[in-house]
Amino acid sequence: MSEPVVWAGDGSPHSPRFNDRYRSRSGAVAQATTVFLAGCGLPGRWRGAAEFTVLEAGFGLGINFLTTWAAWEVDEQRCERLHFVSIEAYPVATADIVRGALAPDEAAATPDSPAPLPGRVKVLAQQLAGAWGVPSPGLHHLHFADGAVQLTLAVGEVQPMLERLACVADAVYLDGFSPARNPDMWSPATLQALARHCGPGTTLATYTVAHSVREVLQ
Repeated sequence: MSEPVVWAGDGSPHSPRFNDRYRSRSGAVAQATTVFLAGCGLPGRWRGAAEFTVLEAGFGLGINFLTTWAAWEVDEQRCERLHFVSIEAYPVATADIVRGALAPDEAAATPDSPAPLPGRVKVLAQQLAGAWGVPSPGLHHLHFADGAVQLTLAVGEVQPMLERLACVADAVYLDGFSPARNPDMWSPATLQALARHCGPGTTLATYTVAHSVREVLQ
């Protein structure tokens, strides 16, 4: 059964389970672009690579994946293959994936790519929705762009899924609900498990400024 999403009158999606919103007030693509892509040096860091792997904690409505895919798509110097690995304990319904991408957003481009992204995110959301279904617990491998883009969706609690995954990430997105609402996502044990998937040069980005999280990350 998919996770329910409550859509407020202003179009913002909320989680009844965590009593928190799925995105910042500035907009989902704006946050994905300025916090996660820019925070990890993308798209610049994947240029010239055969493959680039992003590991995300907290898939949510999929906007970080869709925005990263859109940025990869419009980048003429992109890596040959993009592998996006994301952990989500409570996947939402297909309709909410699509609706999340249709919400108004002011983000226009990545820092070093002038092409607008929100329009492409909406188009790519339809492709994701077509492959989505209702993911069951475990690992799911979805392929797009003739196999050049792979989404590995790990459905389950974050720490067991991190133990199960074998990837080494070039970039890490930490995007769970707030530490106050979802402490397990931000616990020292979770962050240490994430660190085991990092190698030399791995970059990490997160929206939170919580002192407890920053202290562990340092």
